[in-house]
Amino acid sequence: MAEQSQNESDEGEIAADYLEALLDIVDLDGDIEIEVANGRTYLRLASEDTDDLVKLSKPDVVQALQELTRLAVQQKTGEFSRLVLDVEGSRDKRAEELGHLVDAAIAKIDDGATSAALPPMSSYERKLVHDVVSERGYTSESHGEGPDRHTVITASD
Repeated sequence: MAEQSQNESDEGEIAADYLEALLDIVDLDGDIEIEVANGRTYLRLASEDTDDLVKLSKPDVVQALQELTRLAVQQKTGEFSRLVLDVEGSRDKRAEELGHLVDAAIAKIDDGATSAALPPMSSYERKLVHDVVSERGYTSESHGEGPDRHTVITASD
């Protein structure tokens, strides 16, 4: 177990170094926090003094930065990375948006639909959706492959 913890710590440090170098290249200031929880490395990128990072906090940009950072870690470690990147609270904002999507889907089911499909999203976002759906007392499953993978919500039996 200590080896896994060391690997996760290394993953965080490698990812932070990569992001730091990237920020230097584009001349943006930011602080990087690393947290390891539930076997996953979380990196939080924030800046108290400037609005520079707001440009990087859009969901598509965060997703792209996350994938680039995962690839940089994989190149150094030789192992697949599942790290999660947050830029200026983007993950909390996205979780709130996903909650609204789930609420709208549940409203359709409550109005008589047998199921409601959400748009395709990343595995991390689908996990968040599954958790919210479960908390609300409904059932969800992922359907589709690759970039078309999405969540379908149904009423619990």
